[in-house]
Amino acid sequence: MTQTQRTALVTGSAGFIGFHTAQRLLQEGWAVVGLDAMTDYYDVTLKERRHQILKQHQGFQAVEERLEASGTLMRLFEEHKPDAVIHLAAQAGVRYSIDAPRSYVEANLVGTFELLEAARTFPPAHMLLASTSSAYGANTEMPYAETHKADHQMSFYAATKKANEAMAHSYAHLYHLPTTMFRFFTVYGPWGRPDMALFKFTKAILEGAPIDIYNHGDMRRDFTYIDDLVTGIVQLIEAAPLQVAQREAALTGDSLSPVAPWRVVNIGNGQPVQLMKFVEAIEAALGKEAKKNFMDMQPGDVPATWAEAQLLEQLTGTIPATPVEEGVAKFVAWYREFYGA
Repeated sequence: MTQTQRTALVTGSAGFIGFHTAQRLLQEGWAVVGLDAMTDYYDVTLKERRHQILKQHQGFQAVEERLEASGTLMRLFEEHKPDAVIHLAAQAGVRYSIDAPRSYVEANLVGTFELLEAARTFPPAHMLLASTSSAYGANTEMPYAETHKADHQMSFYAATKKANEAMAHSYAHLYHLPTTMFRFFTVYGPWGRPDMALFKFTKAILEGAPIDIYNHGDMRRDFTYIDDLVTGIVQLIEAAPLQVAQREAALTGDSLSPVAPWRVVNIGNGQPVQLMKFVEAIEAALGKEAKKNFMDMQPGDVPATWAEAQLLEQLTGTIPATPVEEGVAKFVAWYREFYGA
């Protein structure tokens, strides 16, 4: 590592978003320590392939351990003194949290606690922690703004992420840790997770199997292409919230805490897309029509998500803009190559 090279700790570095984030940071000259537990929630081969790609970069160091294991994060913080921490490791998935809630307690609550304790002892310049658009829960006021109340989460996954926001706020206040929570909106793209709709739909259509379309297709999502999301994350590194005494005039619609260097930021397009239009984009990219199985809404799901992206734009100067048709086509091209389909 050179004298001027900065170090980032990326948790969940073998995951979909963590892999892309670590790759971008390496490309921009950062040294990256990537922590991942390589759990079998989905095909571990996919995670191993992602880490193999990252390991080709000289500046990448892989650590394959559980973040919730006592002492793991403390040791990494002490050894590497990261300048930035991007916390993406989590037990993901709305549906799975109904079947296996304990795994969410361990990874999302205990794991984040271990991270915050390590950061308190070895403070980084900026902590960026992943939350989710699901945190808005039963709120029906659209678009979702960071200043909206988010008190009625509809899945245990979302509840653990909202708890992470509250936990991080308390540490930011008590120990003066500059912290940004970002709420993702339906991220998709190459190297995505097999439990996500785009992956499942693509696989089923190619195999001639029907796809399940919930709420009879009456769903809207703020689909965010992975490269746009990573751009937002990396640009936010340079936009750490200031201590109360250092602040200038507040931004419009800012979620900045009145008592801590802490804020929450949406990363989304601000452009909701009908689910059926998303399906049509997949069909067009595959050149094959889907067999559709229309179903009722699933427990824990919401009919629409849509981000207010004004705060992100003020902080970084950009907002996600990749059209769904373009992003889906890139995923399909990756899927065909990776699986020889």
